[in-house]
Amino acid sequence: MASSLLALIDDIASILDDVSLMTKVAAKKTAGVLGDDLALNAQQVTGVNADRELPVVWAVAKGSMRNKLILVPAALLISAFIPWAVTPLLMLGGAFLCFEGFEKLAHRFLHRDQDHHAQQMQALADENVDMVAFERDKISGAVRTDFILSAEIIAITLGTVAAASFVEQIAVLAGIAIIMTIGVYGLVAGIVKLDDAGLALSKRTSSVAQSIGRGILTVAPWLMKSLSVIGTAAMFMVGGGILTHGFKAIHHFIENSAEHTVALPYIGSVLAGLLPTLLDAAFGILAGGLVFACVELGKRLLKRRSEAA
Repeated sequence: MASSLLALIDDIASILDDVSLMTKVAAKKTAGVLGDDLALNAQQVTGVNADRELPVVWAVAKGSMRNKLILVPAALLISAFIPWAVTPLLMLGGAFLCFEGFEKLAHRFLHRDQDHHAQQMQALADENVDMVAFERDKISGAVRTDFILSAEIIAITLGTVAAASFVEQIAVLAGIAIIMTIGVYGLVAGIVKLDDAGLALSKRTSSVAQSIGRGILTVAPWLMKSLSVIGTAAMFMVGGGILTHGFKAIHHFIENSAEHTVALPYIGSVLAGLLPTLLDAAFGILAGGLVFACVELGKRLLKRRSEAA
């Protein structure tokens, strides 16, 4: 009995060691997506009343965890029964991400957000308005975007543990899902509260603390604006990257283009590192524009048909 117990403990320790190692590898591979996820979600609270920032972040974080509760079992089932479906599903998600990015650009440059800004300012001035309800569309959009990015994180992780046992796959996927959710939304909460931290420091008696506080207050608005731009760009980079990896010919073309630029003097190595991301983003913009045009055309056709009826 004693030897059997020791053997069981040894087996459990070996499994935990393997899970820990695979979790570290998966975390490294998904670090790039984590950065995009952070930028995309941090921009969701831009323009929100300071009192509503953390509730909005918390609402999106809960939505993100629900996403992962759906995605982890779904990924395991797909991997077990229809592994060929992983790539097409990811490409659909990538196309949707590119569409959302292009829609943001179109809305910004065509409509200038004047009506939305006026509506938002009116809501902020009304104490009776429930800002969680008012920001429901913003939260829903953030959760939809998180679903795509979470799906990519889960897919990358699943590829890392494809040869592992089923128990190890579950442990690693669950671990990555929890770590990524806490990491992303913990950082988002910290970023959106930078101005409050700066204000608190600026009121301290210490001159050093006051200087740091004023510096934070100066940087915070620019950081939020830059995150909004980075978040939109990340939609095209992530979505375009998913799509180009699905099209083998385009993926090989991007890889070959990056290899050929290495020989260029001075900037070859830097350009080789940046070119794949830039080409992925360019492809994402084109794909997003195509999907956006199709959606708008479909809306107009349906509108005309309803008016004719």
